[in-house]
Amino acid sequence: MKVRITEYLDIDLEREQWACNRCDRRLGSARRNYKEFMLVYERDPKTVHHPHLDPKKNRYTMSSDKEWVGILEFYCPGCSAMVEVEYLPPGHPITHDIELDIDALKRKHLGAKGGKRS
Repeated sequence: MKVRITEYLDIDLEREQWACNRCDRRLGSARRNYKEFMLVYERDPKTVHHPHLDPKKNRYTMSSDKEWVGILEFYCPGCSAMVEVEYLPPGHPITHDIELDIDALKRKHLGAKGGKRS
């Protein structure tokens, strides 16, 4: 049984796995951070937020400096759907933004057979 968690992510409760709900690709253990199973593209902020001023003439360009922030795009390795984007300082670990009570979800959706895992 699959349950929708985000626009692009489902959880397969019987297998306890993340799955892309666009291509049905199994991504990895739902007890871990789904981003670990994604393709990651690290973007220079200037390719997303173009400077409004000429950086050669002006010290400030109204665009983020890649020394201060990076843009990480997370893609499904099966269908290349963009699942998430986050802005992080360089060297910062990826965020763990979804942590589910899988046992409670199993009890809710699978009934008595969901129970605690052994």
